Amino acid sequence: MADTLDPKHLDKRTAERYLRSGQLDEKAYERHIKGLPDVAEKSVPVETAMDGDDFDTDEDDELEGDDEEGEEASEDTEAP
Repeated sequence: MADTLDPKHLDKRTAERYLRSGQLDEKAYERHIKGLPDVAEKSVPVETAMDGDDFDTDEDDELEGDDEEGEEASEDTEAP
């Protein structure tokens, strides 16, 4: 088991840094990546909703933002 890689070196977000610094052997990393099983058929779409979301479109949000700005501007101009 001399060819065992440190799990922290295998994270795709940090592997490049470890490769550049020489802490991770490029050939060993490539063997690891090629040895991973293809699990694409197990994937599922993910939908996320936050509490209180009413699924407005971006266009609706822009219109609401314009109304709020207009109200603030009229309040500022009324004071003598």
